[in-house]
Amino acid sequence: MNLTFDNVLLIGSLLLFVSLLASRSAKFGIPALLLFLLVGMLAGSEGLGGINFYDPAIAKFIGSVALSFILFSGGLETRWTDIKPVLWQGIALSTLGVLITALTIGLLVTTFTDFSLLEGLLLGAIVSSTDAAAVFSILRSKSIGLKGRIRPILELESGSNDPMAYFLTIVFTYLLVNKDASYASLIPMFFTQMALGGIIGYVMGVVMHRAINWIKLEFEGLYSVLLLTFVFFIFSFTEFIGGNAFLAVYISACVLGNRDFIHKKSLIKHFDGNAWMMQIILFVTLGLLVFPSQIIPQIGLGILISLLLIFVARPISVFISLAFFKLGARKKFFISWVGLRGAVPIVLATFPLTAGIDKANTIFNLVFFISLTSVLIQGTSLPMVARWLKLIVPVSLKKQSVLDLELAWKTKSIFRTVHIDSDFSCVGKSIVDLGLPNSIIIALIERNNKFFISDGSTKLMKGDSLYIMADDVNAIEKLYTCIGKHVEV
Repeated sequence: MNLTFDNVLLIGSLLLFVSLLASRSAKFGIPALLLFLLVGMLAGSEGLGGINFYDPAIAKFIGSVALSFILFSGGLETRWTDIKPVLWQGIALSTLGVLITALTIGLLVTTFTDFSLLEGLLLGAIVSSTDAAAVFSILRSKSIGLKGRIRPILELESGSNDPMAYFLTIVFTYLLVNKDASYASLIPMFFTQMALGGIIGYVMGVVMHRAINWIKLEFEGLYSVLLLTFVFFIFSFTEFIGGNAFLAVYISACVLGNRDFIHKKSLIKHFDGNAWMMQIILFVTLGLLVFPSQIIPQIGLGILISLLLIFVARPISVFISLAFFKLGARKKFFISWVGLRGAVPIVLATFPLTAGIDKANTIFNLVFFISLTSVLIQGTSLPMVARWLKLIVPVSLKKQSVLDLELAWKTKSIFRTVHIDSDFSCVGKSIVDLGLPNSIIIALIERNNKFFISDGSTKLMKGDSLYIMADDVNAIEKLYTCIGKHVEV
């Protein structure tokens, strides 16, 4: 069966539905991404579906778009208060750790195979980034939380290591295609890409925040369209001027997610749904792209590289990157075990295919097999390793996200009613502009004997009654400071 404009929606919707059904098996410890990939493989030309699809360029495009959405969603939910204490640990893992992994695998592959040094380094660069989505889906399905600051370290690493892996993949692909290229030009290229990505990401994060709170759209649903527009623009513009597009998207989302903006809760939930859809589309597409018959001859070499990656390259990169930080050996070992390879390496493996380099097809099949092996070995054993290292806590004991208001209401211990008079400085201001702390929830507003639920764009008026839920007395004091009225509490 061939994909055409007439049947792509029909086939696509069926594959999405089957993938959603398959994801239910994640509760048995099977990572969802593995199931999505298997759905694509079963539907492919050598599977039961018999769908003929082999277009690395389209797969690369779909992968880039999907990863931008996944990174943006992850950035929106990254709390600065969580990552600030582990900022340098995360940066060390996402830069130095990625580089060490790529170099180690590159040298080992060159030693044990007929790959040239550049080909080995390209393979190492492709498999150097991690995918935390599979990790946390397993931990949640098993009701497992992680002690201390392990989780924010892993979240920061997984969200910020893709740009480095992307850069290294581009560099080694470029060197293989252009044999006479100057190695000296790579250093300014690196700093240019990262600097442009970081600057554009921060600036656009600020611009998005101001635009969302400034523009007055007729319908709430249009705000998600506005954010989608920004994501597309940030990614394409950064790539157009030579910056690191993945870094720009992630940083812009982090900047926006740590500020108050209109419809924040609904927009974050919307992008979380988008991210899941993009993951399914991405994994199924990559599953369709692979030919199982071409992977079978690579199984022996694939197992060898997988074992070297899991037991040599990843531990070396983690222990060296975190050598100057006060982190126990058990935690470092667990972080090294949580080095799952997911969709990103498979997407990056399409870059050599589109560039037409030698061994591109072999590299793609090896990367696909390595990703599957990593998920099977590391993914399914995560709960056991976490318990063995005594690093788990029940999920119910973990702090709930302040973004999920329904759950946050359960933690509030103080209830107050605040009447807005004319001498309050908040009169005429939108709630989003007040800078209310996360420990405060405005549950209801009473105006003219009518009750309604507010959002960030709601302007407070004289005579309003605010029904407040707060964590403690200090939160109430902060509330009165924000609305411009000193009251003894």
